Amino acid sequence: MRLRKDSENLNEEEVLLIAKVSDALAHPARVRIFRYILCCNAERVSVCNKDIVAHFDYSQSTISQHIQKLVSANLVQVKHQNAFSLYFVNIGILKKYADATQKFR
Repeated sequence: MRLRKDSENLNEEEVLLIAKVSDALAHPARVRIFRYILCCNAERVSVCNKDIVAHFDYSQSTISQHIQKLVSANLVQVKHQNAFSLYFVNIGILKKYADATQKFR
């Protein structure tokens, strides 16, 4: 049996990150919304709530609830511009999540 080095063990911060992000992405609608924002950001297209409502077959209140869950997990950041809230994927937290889940195996 091969023992892993201590540096490969998950620390408490990584365990909490995996739990929080996994919870936020546990709903199919949130995965779709997150991916939509990610793709729009990659194309340098601004995304606001009305864009997401227009793209998906969900009510505005449902979209807002899902966005709030993504924001609370720090997967999506909000920038307020005039009367609009623009959404951006937090690539840094996504990278940390990917790194932590690699250690999980």
